[in-house]
Amino acid sequence: MSSVQPSDERVIRLRESVVNSPTIWKGDYAYFIHPLSDGVPRQSGEMLAEARDIVLEMVNWDEIDLILGIEAMGIPLAACISIATEKPLVIGRKRPYELPGEVRVDQSTGYSKGAIFINDINPGERVFVVDDVISTGGTLRAVLAAVEKAGAIVQDVVAVFEKNNIVSEIIAETGWPIRSLVRVRMEGDQVILLD
Repeated sequence: MSSVQPSDERVIRLRESVVNSPTIWKGDYAYFIHPLSDGVPRQSGEMLAEARDIVLEMVNWDEIDLILGIEAMGIPLAACISIATEKPLVIGRKRPYELPGEVRVDQSTGYSKGAIFINDINPGERVFVVDDVISTGGTLRAVLAAVEKAGAIVQDVVAVFEKNNIVSEIIAETGWPIRSLVRVRMEGDQVILLD
């Protein structure tokens, strides 16, 4: 496990790619469109592999029992990480299966409300959660609370992008171990780097 530095060439490429991303508005909410968070413009295997490799270097995998990826765009990165680490993977889905032990997570984002359903997380398991973007923290707070409700341990959390410095606020409130690869804020339709 290591701390990936902002001067790492992979991080620099990721930062440049998000700054140059197209943006759209959903009501009053500015939204950047990036291959790792939206699947468009098309995602190169190299970009996904670099994000995977950065995350692999950040986490102590000896302390992880299970990977939880969040639908939709947390899935590609979570799958790559699961293959590389040989750790089992579950997905927080946007539809129920009504299996025994399923936990419904009501979540609210900057532009929508909905539910995520989490299955097959066991008491005592040390869970690594990976997602594409933390914007308002609404989804992440709800998902991590559900992991704890299932009796599991939130061992580590990494998102590719963090908007508006929200992670420090969530950590102060909860103590959960959350990190991101690139921190940004929206200024109108411009993506501004925070690091």
